[in-house]
Amino acid sequence: MRKEKLEELRDYIKELQTIKLEKQKEKFIYQGTEPIQRKGFINVESYNCQLQNGRIIPREKIVKRGKDGSAAIILPITKEGNTLLVVQPRVFTKETVCVELPAGYLETGEDPLTAGKRELEEETGYVPEEMQLLASFYQDQGCSAAYNYSMVALECEKTKEQNLDKDEIIRYFECSFEEAIELVNNGYITDLQSQFTIEKAKGLVKTEKI
Repeated sequence: MRKEKLEELRDYIKELQTIKLEKQKEKFIYQGTEPIQRKGFINVESYNCQLQNGRIIPREKIVKRGKDGSAAIILPITKEGNTLLVVQPRVFTKETVCVELPAGYLETGEDPLTAGKRELEEETGYVPEEMQLLASFYQDQGCSAAYNYSMVALECEKTKEQNLDKDEIIRYFECSFEEAIELVNNGYITDLQSQFTIEKAKGLVKTEKI
């Protein structure tokens, strides 16, 4: 990777690193005199599941914002042929910061490509001319119904400012597609969904369909 680009990326990573984690006390609301734990972004639902053979097995399901947590993962290709990555705090990882592809959750009933376009615009301010679906997969089928969609966003152009949630901190980073592959190989891009999407896009790039 070009030295100046690697220095830029390292500056983002250093800026967003977590230096302290402090666990907060659990907060409760009350129903009569009984304390009930307040629901947060991620919650767990418990089920007893009866199978066709008559067995009943206990299972727990992860729910995010009251939804299954299905997401769109976007590989953006700019008009200049470059790739966009995002750098953001992931405080429970070893590095506390991750370099990733833009991604976000689908709203109920939302088309995956529509969700991908929306999330890309919110996280980077770039708007694509075309979206193409690459693949889809379950994220963690043992405890989640989340079904993810990998896609490419073509002919992206910066037309807007970032539109982030209150607690989101995201820096976007532009590099060549070859440099993005290099970042995977050198351990900068460590999440599976970004690695999977980049791998799926290799054939498109090599055959010059992008």
